[in-house]
Amino acid sequence: MKGWNGKILRIDLSANKVTVQEYDEKLALDFIGGRGFAIKILWDELEPGVDPLSPKNKLVVAAGPLTGLPLPSSGKLVVAAKSPLTGGYGDGNLGSMAANHLRRAGYDAIVIDGAAEKPVYLYVEDEKVEILSAEDLWGLGTFDTEKKLKEKHGKNIGILSIGQAGENLVRYAVIRSQEGRAGGRPGIGAVMGSKKLKAIVIKGTKEIPLADPEELRKLGREAYNDIKGRPNYDFWIRQGTMAVHVWCQENSVLPTYNFREGVFEYADKINGDVMEKLKVARYGCPNCNMQCGNMNPDTEGRQAEMDYENVGLLGSNIGLADLKQIATLIWMADNYGIDTISLGSVIGFTMEASEKGLIDEKVEWGDFEKAKELVEKIAFRKGIGDLLAEGVKRISEKIGEESKDWAMHIKGLEISAYDCHYAPGMALSFGTSPIGAHHKDAWVISWEIKVGRDAYTKDKVDKVIEFQRIRGGMFESLVTCRLPWIELGFELEWYAKFLKAATGVTLTLNDLYTVGDRIYALIRAFWIREYEGKWNRNMDTPPARWFKEPLTKGPFAGKKLDFDGFQKLLSWYYESRGWDERGIPHKETFEKLGLSYVATELEKYVKLS
Repeated sequence: MKGWNGKILRIDLSANKVTVQEYDEKLALDFIGGRGFAIKILWDELEPGVDPLSPKNKLVVAAGPLTGLPLPSSGKLVVAAKSPLTGGYGDGNLGSMAANHLRRAGYDAIVIDGAAEKPVYLYVEDEKVEILSAEDLWGLGTFDTEKKLKEKHGKNIGILSIGQAGENLVRYAVIRSQEGRAGGRPGIGAVMGSKKLKAIVIKGTKEIPLADPEELRKLGREAYNDIKGRPNYDFWIRQGTMAVHVWCQENSVLPTYNFREGVFEYADKINGDVMEKLKVARYGCPNCNMQCGNMNPDTEGRQAEMDYENVGLLGSNIGLADLKQIATLIWMADNYGIDTISLGSVIGFTMEASEKGLIDEKVEWGDFEKAKELVEKIAFRKGIGDLLAEGVKRISEKIGEESKDWAMHIKGLEISAYDCHYAPGMALSFGTSPIGAHHKDAWVISWEIKVGRDAYTKDKVDKVIEFQRIRGGMFESLVTCRLPWIELGFELEWYAKFLKAATGVTLTLNDLYTVGDRIYALIRAFWIREYEGKWNRNMDTPPARWFKEPLTKGPFAGKKLDFDGFQKLLSWYYESRGWDERGIPHKETFEKLGLSYVATELEKYVKLS
């Protein structure tokens, strides 16, 4: 094969064993890479019903055929496992030099089984693979961990690591890299911690095999120039994802006070314009010429990366109106290795629970000092932090039935930073995201606001599925960043040309979308199997707050989601995907996607239509 290395590195930490698996072209063509490889491996190999924090869970680190090539925003990889937060399939992608080095070391994925008795880290240098002691690293934050590993192995390496949150099995701990990149919101960092695996260090020195190196380099040069010439490029470079903050406030979708409202009275103190004035540096992922990592000083003078999602959840959602204070919470979360989105949701939920007298802890809206204290308690599972480390779904189950309406999650994953009281299409996107309530797979809210927010129409369903095929299917399997396309209008046709030059295989965009459908069907099957067939459409339905409690502030006061309208959207979604009214794919759908073996296995748990 060209483009793909054709090898998967396998590590058994329990047996202290390293093997290399060669895979065939069928896996490559059917699943491409990244998320596709991850779900295929987890479906085929994971024991159904396994405890996500047991040695029997598998951690998958997977690249795609475009990863690490001289192409725009190609320095990405996917980290995946059964999620300790949701109990279903969990993954995330992150930009990292580890992505480039993994490919140059001659592998397309790493699969890690078992658990070490004492803390270890994995060192990969081409064919040389070692499992080394990490006892001197255990207990360190991600910044110090990366610093020490570079002192030992040199700067020209890729590093994936966890902080104290991963070590202490916080259910929304992430994997970190390059001091600012993070991936694996559904607790993939906790899976790494459960294996006593502090870090993965990779150094690759080989050339990635390519079908047409000259054509690929030519396309890469043209593509980089194309991106730099885009009309919105300069503004993007200035503000990155923070550019959306003002727009969210204007359109009443900014999460505020645990998603009660869509506008924040102090939004102008924490938006992209303020961030731009405070910005001290900018950086990004490997191979990217539209870096989005804007660095602001925090209250201690440290630099923290300001993205819209973390500012939305750790700012307005908890009533915090000082960007330097928000930066402090972000820096702490990044160092401890905690997902900032789930963290902001958990703190917001805690503040509301305190306000309603459901917990003894006194935590008022906008209390920066108390928020700092909670972040530390969560990372080390101290006091109330032991409960808060479980995520809002489990917290609400613990403190009482009445809190479930405003426990802002879907399938156990906390909702990212878009309020959907008046955005039914985006609510559907959150509801049907394959990992839980995440914006990554289908960010349709900008399109929806342009075409009309009141409508509960099939074109919104079609747009969600279209975006899922592109964002969650194509980009997550190639693996490259979606931002050149979604933010700057970089045409999708580029990617079919990149793939042909890299692999020699001609796949149209429709071919890639079919791969996306295959991946989504297999992920859905994984969830159904893990829930032992106890699956229904409630799993795809947003929390009751958006249906029961209308907005009270801003230009759309009085608006709320219509429950029957949302269910109509959900039924159309299932029909369009070839799934039944429970949200379970038909047997015929599995067969059309080449997944007959999945249908056979799934019928052990649920009757297929």
